[in-house]
Amino acid sequence: MNAASPAPRRARVRAPELIGKGGWLNTGGKNLTLADLRGKWVVVDFWTFCCINCLHVLDELRELEDKHRDTVVVIGVHSPKFVHEAEHAAVVDAVERYGVEHPVLDDPELATWKQYAVRAWPTLVVIDPEGYVVAQHAGEGHVHAIERLVSELEAEHEAKGTLRRGDGPYVAPEPQPTALRFPGKAVLLPSGNLLVSDTTRHQLVELGPDGESVVGRIGSGERGLVDGPADSAAFNEPQGLALLDGEAVVVADTVNHALRRLDLVTGEVTTLAGTGRQWMRGDATEGPARDVNLSSPWDVAPWQGKVWIAMAGVHQLWAYDPADGTVSVTAGTTNEGLVDGPAAEAWFAQPSGLAATDDRLWLADSETSALRWVEPDGTVRTAVGTGLFDFGHRDGAAGQALFQHPLGVTALPDGSVAVSDTYNHALRRYDPATGEVTTLATDLREPSDAVLVGGDIVVVESARHRLTRLRLPEEAVKVASRAHRTRRAATEVTPGRLRLDVVFQAPAGQKLDTRYGPSTRLLVSSTPAELLLKGEGADTDLTRTLELNPDVTEGVLHVSATAASCDDDPTVEYPACHVHQQDWGVPVRLAPGGADRLPLILAGMDPAED
Repeated sequence: MNAASPAPRRARVRAPELIGKGGWLNTGGKNLTLADLRGKWVVVDFWTFCCINCLHVLDELRELEDKHRDTVVVIGVHSPKFVHEAEHAAVVDAVERYGVEHPVLDDPELATWKQYAVRAWPTLVVIDPEGYVVAQHAGEGHVHAIERLVSELEAEHEAKGTLRRGDGPYVAPEPQPTALRFPGKAVLLPSGNLLVSDTTRHQLVELGPDGESVVGRIGSGERGLVDGPADSAAFNEPQGLALLDGEAVVVADTVNHALRRLDLVTGEVTTLAGTGRQWMRGDATEGPARDVNLSSPWDVAPWQGKVWIAMAGVHQLWAYDPADGTVSVTAGTTNEGLVDGPAAEAWFAQPSGLAATDDRLWLADSETSALRWVEPDGTVRTAVGTGLFDFGHRDGAAGQALFQHPLGVTALPDGSVAVSDTYNHALRRYDPATGEVTTLATDLREPSDAVLVGGDIVVVESARHRLTRLRLPEEAVKVASRAHRTRRAATEVTPGRLRLDVVFQAPAGQKLDTRYGPSTRLLVSSTPAELLLKGEGADTDLTRTLELNPDVTEGVLHVSATAASCDDDPTVEYPACHVHQQDWGVPVRLAPGGADRLPLILAGMDPAED
């Protein structure tokens, strides 16, 4: 069977129970079982809070939850990648930080992940009102298909008496009275005040020079994309901030997929770039800024006459040109990983922090736990970090030093840089002159940015909801070294020939879009590169035979798949089309007797398991 063929029938597999050592959140203290949810459509969202694609899916799910509130229950299963994400308190924070309004199971040991044979963040599993798994989707852009499936079968289950309408099990937590709530980034204003992105409350907050006194708030506090005066403008989880000519601040309005402008004199908010829609593969990558879609801009920094953008959602750097009002890609391919070289060939992994000096643009590349930089000619280089799966807290020579999901970087007066090492709760320092990494401060709860103020450095302690002022220390803090790898167990595969099947079944009422050529694309690579003897590269078939090197005992297969489908209605001249895309990093261990087939589900059910 072609891995991209439509499903001949709807498979039904009994859903495994939802179990997790961390327990349940957003349920008022109740432990849920699938029996409690019988009669509802259940959408199980396997996510982890470091993952930008997971955050995109959280936003996609809001509309489904609102439209089918009496028949659909979304259950988040938090499945950690990083060690910090396995801490229960961190999961509690993340659920509030990202406005998750459905029950969440904290599964720090990946028990439910393994039961459902999940291989990628994010993955959505649909369970029907009778408790059977009827669909599985990896990646973003699948909620429309789930909504269609639910709408199509609601009447059927109602007629059978298996559908139960009514309120779901979600119980909202009590709001907390703090001046800031999970702030993201900060910038020093010409007045000496500090402007902070109050991310969870969808506002900007101006603080006095003490970093505590609230001078004013910009934004209504409601999610939205609304221009206008300070009290009525609306943001959606804003993050990065940068001064523009001393008269305005550019705001990375992350979940609105937009850049906004705050006039420091009038308080007026306008939109500089973005349409409010998320960039998807095939969209324009340059042009008039208000006409081009963006994807989760996380930070901004002026450099070389433009405002550079850490475009976390597509693993790229972009730039806004204030001279002509355009945006364009400046570095990155949209492939997720760590590859240095010319800008057009470099790979990033959720760049989240930027800091400019005369000769370098520094960036915190969060998913590779890396500190990297861009040179004026566009060449991308790495100072610290090796890839997607190695992280920790280790000082010393940069080649062996480790960070854990850093979100911020700050240029220091002596030419070194401070790194907000978010999941290590530390402020670190890298000195290009010596190639050494040291620790400046610890016990900072999820630091996400830092700003120089005179001889001090002001740290955004996101999970303590405050700014913390530190003297720049002359001596480093001694910290015990810790090294980690991603927590997922490796898949045992046979050396030699391995059949890779990316399963894609066009959702009900859709077909593959072949109007302009092949509608699917598969890109395969490996770490180390020697793992793959054959099968590397890009092609249009979602099935491929790989040859694995028997001399390499373990590694990671990097797989990126894309499929385009359109509504199958011959009466509509221009049907709605949808792009389905997912990146997998699959840890593998070569062993005699291991699997000779590796199925990865993009959308649908694996036909080999029917």
